[in-house]
This record gives sequence, C-alpha cells and structure tokens, in this order.
Amino acid sequence: MTTFTALTTLTGRAAAEALGAAMERLIPEPTGIGVFEIEDGSGMWEIGGYFIDRPDAAGLALLATAFAARPFVVSEVPDQDWVAHVQRQLPPVEAGRFFVYGNHDADKVPADRIALLIEAAMAFGTGHHGTTLGCLLALDRLIDNGFSPRGVADIGSGTAVLAMAAASVFSCPVLDSDIDEVAVEVALTNVMANNLGDRVHCIEATGFEHRDIAARAPFDLIFANILKGPLLDLAPAMSKATNPGGYVILSGLLNEQADEVIAEYHENGYNLWHHDKIVDWTTLTLGKTKA
Repeated sequence: MTTFTALTTLTGRAAAEALGAAMERLIPEPTGIGVFEIEDGSGMWEIGGYFIDRPDAAGLALLATAFAARPFVVSEVPDQDWVAHVQRQLPPVEAGRFFVYGNHDADKVPADRIALLIEAAMAFGTGHHGTTLGCLLALDRLIDNGFSPRGVADIGSGTAVLAMAAASVFSCPVLDSDIDEVAVEVALTNVMANNLGDRVHCIEATGFEHRDIAARAPFDLIFANILKGPLLDLAPAMSKATNPGGYVILSGLLNEQADEVIAEYHENGYNLWHHDKIVDWTTLTLGKTKA
C-alpha cells in the first residue's frame, strides 16, 4: 500500500512544535507527526506528517504560510519493509571499548571490542543518537577510572543497550526498566540475543516504583537517559536509590538544560563528576556524596 509523507522545515523549536500540533487538525489527518531538530547547528527543525491518503495540498500550503515555514514537500512512500531498510542504513557505533552493531554488520565486529547487537526497532537507543552515545562514553570513562559497582539499574532503558554494556563488563546484576511495554519487549529480545539473559533483568516500571527495583536498591550505578522533566522529578527517588559513593549517568538533555539538572541533583546529594556534550546533547556523570 502506498502512503505519503509531507515534510517542511522552519527555524525555532517553539514554532516547530506549534506547527506539528496544528497538523493534527488536517483532513485527512496524519497517522503520525514528527518534529526533529536538524543537528547541524543551523537552528532549523524538520516537521513531518505521515498519511494513509494523499494529504490536502491547500491545507498544507496554508499551514506553511501561517507558520513561516518552507512549502511542504509531499512524497509517495512505496510499500516496503522500512525497519529492514533502516537497519541496513545504520552504521556500527564505536564508543570507547564498546561496539554497537546490527546483524547486517556482524562481519565488522573488531576482536578487541565489547560487541553489543542492537537491531532497529520500536524503542529508542541504537547508540547513534548523541544521548545514548554520551552514556556509553561516560560508562567507558568510569571503567577506565577503576569503578566496579555491586548493582546497576537502567531506568527508561529503551533497547537495553546501556544495561547490556554494563552487564558485559561488570559481574554484578543489572536491572533494566522502561515505562513502555514495547520497549521492554525489545529490551528482552536484545538481552537474549546477546546471551545476557542471566545477567539483565527486564521489567516494565515507572521511575523507581516497582517491587523489583525496591528489592535491589540501592545501586552503585544508575543510568537514566530520558528527558529533563522526568530527571528533575526523579531526583529525590534516585538519590534514595543510589549508594553513597555511587554514580548516576543522566542524559536526554539539551545542552542548555544541563545547569538546572546539575543544580537539582546537587540539592539531592550529588556532585558533578563529568559533563559531556555531543552536538546539542548533554550527558552528566554525577557522584553521590559519601556519608
């Protein structure tokens, strides 16, 4: 079945999000809308709609004019396996000692790296985005510094790439959680594909509210690659779940959001250990103060 896309660009996050919201009122309505920053330093954002029926050209033109966006480009999308197509287009990711790859690149795995098999799927975290890459590099730095935890948790794990990276290096148990049922299924699939089923425990949970998390806490290392709002909300609970002398690796943050998160976590007993920036994205490594 042929479907359609309608794409445009404009400057500024607020305007882009407003245009994305306005597209929801189109008839025929889109089956999905995406709003993404173009990470080239230009300040431009891409707004796209996906349609089962051909979108209304006049309606799109009115929206483009109203929001000072470029004219929408409408394209037909032929019926094909887009997940397989995306998988073929994703190159391997090298992050310190870690090598993240898809099955199509199995022949490229270096002998001296820790290989993590991740397939593109309906969950975030293939290692290509600046936030996931930043977390892997932060973990690599802690390992080089001699850090060895007794328990690890990955909160909001997506594909489980961070949980699996930790489980591949440390001998302790690793707890992997996500709020989304599909993400948990993807995580479990990846964990089994990497023969880590006996090391990584996957659960569906919101924040730290789950009996399995409570039973295993406190942790020496916690990953939380989510968003600024949830990170701020979780700061008190995360502090209770972190052992003194332990670390948290936080991401999902734009660079301009970092200071607010650092200040909140300082109020909850953490000190900044390292601040990574990859294009527009920040990863923070913070240490829990010792009693």
